[in-house]
Parts: sequence; structure tokens; C-alpha cells
Amino acid sequence: MRYGTLVLLGCAGALAAQVSPAQAVVPLAVPAAPLGRWTAVPELPGMGRPVDTAAVAARRRALARRIGRGLVLIPAAHERSLERDHAQDNDFRQSDTFFYFTELEARDAWLLLAVAPDSAPATLFLPRRDTVEERWTGIQLGPDAVARLSGVPRVVPVDSLAAYLGVARSRVAGDVYVPLADAPADARRAVELALPGQAIHDAGPLVDSLRLIKDADELRRMRTAIGITVLGHIAAIQAVRPGMWEYQLEAVVEGTFRAQGADRVGYPSFVGSGPNAAILHYDANRRQVKDGELVVIDAGAEWGQYTADVTRTFPVSGRFTPRQKAIYDLVLATQRATFDSVRPGVLVSDLDRIARAYMRAHSGKLCGRQMCDQTMIHAVSHWLGMNVHDPGDYRTPLAPGTVLTLEPGIYLPAESLGVRIEDDVLVTPGGGEWLSGRAPRTTEAIERLAAGEPRPP
Repeated sequence: MRYGTLVLLGCAGALAAQVSPAQAVVPLAVPAAPLGRWTAVPELPGMGRPVDTAAVAARRRALARRIGRGLVLIPAAHERSLERDHAQDNDFRQSDTFFYFTELEARDAWLLLAVAPDSAPATLFLPRRDTVEERWTGIQLGPDAVARLSGVPRVVPVDSLAAYLGVARSRVAGDVYVPLADAPADARRAVELALPGQAIHDAGPLVDSLRLIKDADELRRMRTAIGITVLGHIAAIQAVRPGMWEYQLEAVVEGTFRAQGADRVGYPSFVGSGPNAAILHYDANRRQVKDGELVVIDAGAEWGQYTADVTRTFPVSGRFTPRQKAIYDLVLATQRATFDSVRPGVLVSDLDRIARAYMRAHSGKLCGRQMCDQTMIHAVSHWLGMNVHDPGDYRTPLAPGTVLTLEPGIYLPAESLGVRIEDDVLVTPGGGEWLSGRAPRTTEAIERLAAGEPRPP
């Protein structure tokens, strides 16, 4: 078979293995039975969400079209050190790039795509199971499970990767690509050892441009994450009382996330009351909230490796003061005006300009001698997806399938007053869709919820 491009995605370490070329090209025996669109392995608990095999195959084909000719090597994640680096988190989260093309949570694996003009057959390289290690960390994925989960029928031992790559490289001309932001130093070094003298190019921009437009599977995951997040914010509005501590509100929010099936938080939860409400990324969450103050909670759940990003501002007492309401209503009106401008072809910078112009035109003397837009020290929007600030070129116009945040804010530290309203928005052919719209936004809706009225349907 003649190949035009090879695309390799996986984890570092295996490339140094010395195995004969004969071993490298003989896959393990795995079933080639047709796979359904959704496949899961219920006997392997904790191995992640079901894989949309059609979606990941389409993403691999799209990457192949972008590459043309050459090799692309994308490392997956290593296991992380709970004791040293991530004491409050899981010991493993998959590399976003590897996950994008496989939806597998297998660590230290590789994916190889041999790309011809009309096809991109795939091979997965998988570490051999370690039954001793499994007694400590749980059941590991084997070749049969990986084939069923991923829809990739060919699974090869990872220790044959170096030899396999050498054989494939002899058949394929072109450049070598690695997503440098995802690749730890040992992964890049392994590539250099396996392909001596070969220049390495950054594959990141190619992958990032694909990730900007969310497919149906990605949107399903994001809608789930956002729905869970909305429930967390609603629970906090219902729970807040004078005398609580910020960390108690954090526990309400994150406890709701986990009770609703979230895998983790998408980023540290920011719970700022009073003066802390005017600090953008305050996450110590140790202050006692007081009557008459506002609380700003910026928190998002992650589900299926995709995250939400929602912020709500609400009164500790359950009712806004006239001053708080005036500031809040200007922020909300700014968000609405910005949302009305969301449509294909618009730039994120256009949205930021529109938001600032609206806030400036309606500031009056609300923020004293300065215009209120001068207090908004952050941009009004960013991309959203697997990361809370998903990668992508902000010079790219909005298009159907793009997901972004809208988050105007006014911050007045001298008054210990901050208001931010942040929602997640999907760009549609006709404009925008509020993905987090079930979280109450108006002062009236927030006050009704705080007073004990049922949450919105």
C-alpha cells in the first residue's frame, strides 16, 4: 500500500523500544466486527464516557486533509503525581489533542494514521497490561476493549512503536509534526531519537483550527457539562445566607457538580464576596460573607472532558440594593447587546468593542468619574471547549458550531463591589443560542429563586 501521510498520536516513552520490523507491522488479533456509533465497555469501570466512533473518525479524516503529506506525532498524557503535583485532583486526565481524535482515556498509548488521498486507516499502540499495577490503580485497557471503544480495529503493542514507525517512515515522504504545547520534553526527545535529523513542526495550529467548530458529539458533552453547572449555580443562590463562608458556597456548587455526574471541575472555582467580588480570579474562598454584600461565583463543571464556564452574581441577603441593581442591570444589558451581535462572520474583537461601546454609552455617572467600561479589565469573550480558554485563533470569524463565552463585568474595589455575568453561547446560522440560559440572569429572577420559589424549568 502506498501512503501519503502518517499521523501518530500518543504518549512518550515507547519510541525508544527496539523491536524488529517484522513485529512492528503485525497487529494483535482483534475483532473486526462492525461497531455501533456509541460503544462502551461496562466491565471496565472508570474508563470514561462512551466513545462516538463516527465523530472521532471524522476528526481524524479532517486532520489528514489538513496535513497533506508527512508525519504527525501527538503525545497523550502521562499519569500525574498525586503526592507532588495534583494532590486534589485525579491522577490522570487525557491530553486534549489525543482525546479529540480517540475519546480514549488510555494512558501511554499512541494512535497512528496512515493517510492516503482517500483514506486514513488507523492503528493504536497500547501498553501491555500490568496485572500487579492493576491491583493498585484499577483495570487497564486491553486490545479488545480499545478496539470496541475506539472503532480502531488494529491494536499493536506499544513496545513495537519505534520499529513500526521506522518502517512507516521509510514509505512516507513529507514533514513531521508534533503539537508542541501538548508534547512534554521526553516526547519530543523520543521523536528525535526515532527520526534522527528530521525537523519537527508544530501541529498545534492545525488541530486548534479543527477544534474551533464543535461537532454534534462535542456539543452533547458541552450541553451536559453546562446543564450540570447551571444546577450548581442555582443551588448556591438558594443556599447563601449571611455568616456563611465562601468555601461553604464552593462546597455547595462543587457538591452539586459531582452529585450530577461531573468528572471534575473545569478550573478552580472562584467564590468572591464583598471586596473579593472585585478580584477577577480570586480562588482562596476563605472569607465570611456578610449581609448586604454581593457574591460572584465563577465555576464550571467538566463532563466527558468538556467544560462549562458560567458566572453569576447574587446578593447575600436575597435582595439587591438599588445601587447593586443599577450596576447589575448595566452589566446584563451589555451582555444582551453583545449577544444580539453574535452571528457568523463576526470577530471576537468585534464583540468586545460592541460591549465596551454599549457600557460606555450607558454609564452616565454610575461608575463615578470614569466610564464603567474602564473598570472591565478583561475581554468580554473567549473560546470554550475542552479547556476553559480553548485554543484557537481569535482572528477567525465566528461560524456555526463555535462556542464562546460572553462575560461583561464592572469592578469597583473602592466600594467592595463587583458584578460579572458570564454565559456560554453557541453560534448558529442565524445568530446565537444561550447554552447556559437556564441559570437565572435578571435581578428579579435571582431574587425569586433566593426567596424559595421553584427553579426555572
